Amino acid sequence: MIKAVIFDIDGTMYDYEFYNKTATEALWDYCRECLGLSRMGFQEALRKAGRMVEERVGRDCAACHNRLLRYQCMLELLGKPLFPHALAMYHTYWDTMLDKMTAYPGLLEFMEFLKGRDIVVGAGSNMTAYIQYKKLEKLGVTPYIDWILTSEEAPEQKPSEKFFRLCTEKCGCCADECLFIGDSLQADVGGALTSGMKAMLAAFGRGEEKPADGTYYVVGSFGECMAPGFLDRL
Repeated sequence: MIKAVIFDIDGTMYDYEFYNKTATEALWDYCRECLGLSRMGFQEALRKAGRMVEERVGRDCAACHNRLLRYQCMLELLGKPLFPHALAMYHTYWDTMLDKMTAYPGLLEFMEFLKGRDIVVGAGSNMTAYIQYKKLEKLGVTPYIDWILTSEEAPEQKPSEKFFRLCTEKCGCCADECLFIGDSLQADVGGALTSGMKAMLAAFGRGEEKPADGTYYVVGSFGECMAPGFLDRL
């Protein structure tokens, strides 16, 4: 019996790829106007900055997602002043995303459905805490969220065993009574299964095939999760 459902955030609660492109376009506009960068120069500097951050902080920590660090490194590579550009770039990206982003259809209804059944609802994400709190507020899910775990707190990233163990502890029930929903087969589904949880792949618009051995579940929308008897069969 499912007593807790844990949601990944990016790519699961909303279309990360779409809104990332939108926010990156706004960042490119800033860099073109204020730093005189060509599109190719912008893209190359952004890629190099991402690699630089990973070289400095590693890949298994929340800091590798910190966009302020990324833009700081980008400006260092370009030989441009950090002030005022680093913070301006950070806010350009995140303010654009937070302004535009909307939840996937059915997310709020599914969370309300879960709370109506007294099921604990958590959020587990590879990211820094502050910006994930802001996203959850914008998506309108905060009335339903009982707890949050980010890789900044863990402090390891999915599919780390420690990350999922902390999720289970926050749920207050056994691992096999928890369902983890995410869009990544490796980070979300793989990590959940290894930890003893049930797992569901949120394959919105991707047409993913269900595994022949039934080790995890695949859904194309949150509406499917509210079908009569669906949760009882997990």
